Amino acid sequence: MKSFFILSFLFCSITLNAQEWHKCYTHELMEHQESLTPGYLDAVDHSFYRAKQNYSQDRATVHTINVVVHIVYNTPAENLPDSVIFNQIDRLNEDFRRLNADTTNLRDTFNTIVGDSFIEFQLATIAPDGSPTNGITRTNTTQTTFIGVGGFPAEGVKSDATGGKDPWDQAHYLNIWVCNMSLLGTPFLLGYASPPNNLPNWPPGSADNMSDGVVIEFEAFGSNNPNVLDLGAGPVNVLGRTAVHEIGHYLGLRHIWGDGDCTAEDGIDDTPNAQDQSQQDCNTTINDCVDNILTLGDLPNMVENYMDYSAETCQNSFTLGQIDIMRGVLEVERFDLINENTALGLSDKAANTIELK
Repeated sequence: MKSFFILSFLFCSITLNAQEWHKCYTHELMEHQESLTPGYLDAVDHSFYRAKQNYSQDRATVHTINVVVHIVYNTPAENLPDSVIFNQIDRLNEDFRRLNADTTNLRDTFNTIVGDSFIEFQLATIAPDGSPTNGITRTNTTQTTFIGVGGFPAEGVKSDATGGKDPWDQAHYLNIWVCNMSLLGTPFLLGYASPPNNLPNWPPGSADNMSDGVVIEFEAFGSNNPNVLDLGAGPVNVLGRTAVHEIGHYLGLRHIWGDGDCTAEDGIDDTPNAQDQSQQDCNTTINDCVDNILTLGDLPNMVENYMDYSAETCQNSFTLGQIDIMRGVLEVERFDLINENTALGLSDKAANTIELK
């Protein structure tokens, strides 16, 4: 969630040691910032408790987001076919609308705190200049990896000048860049995203020095990707949920364990505390923190949550509190994403209100 300079982003990563890899360096970067500006971690903790100021009171109006996917490739394998992009959009809609078939895997203890976000995604049909588009751009680059290009971690993919692709109007489009972020042939980052600046559940300046949007490692995009994601210890199941996780960050969500321990908070009342992130597994036996979630009491670690680091095969839910945060961001900080913009010829994307199930 932080850059090496003030605050910045969340990003998922691995070390080059195949036996010890990490999906995220956020806490390490927070500690680095604390070493530069003592008192910073206390300020982070304080900001979590102000998150409820940004809650939406509406869970039933469908909000639809226009998406542009920028495929930035050096090799043919990185130039993903349209079918993978369409699949990823389908996956986003299934997971955010709670239409994914694996909702049946959710443990009964969580049934009353999860739901449909009523957030949908569509590939843009009109470009910023008013011309028709399929919502996909393709850029052939000389960069063999974007790690360290144009700013840390891979900001160069967001600029024509550094071999990437300039963003479309970031107020009205969700820009997703898909590229190679490997080191020595192994993916270094799976993805990262920029939350809006100054959210109440994020420290001030969280998106400083970043171009707004989401970046995904090309093998981790979609659930029908022809490329195998191997992090050094064998193939990893890819169901398109790296993008689900990162768009959660883009819409204001923190990691479910609060990037700390049992005393840390993500600013949301109905997400169970955890001592640490899941270890890319589906271990449903862990309850390593004592908490009191609403009327449900002490709940186990929620490995089913998209904002954990559990395996994609067991992720299947957002909580109602997380949904309220994301919808609040769309209704305030990212208002233009879901509302008519005549200059771009975009249609009114605030759909009919429907009964909340």
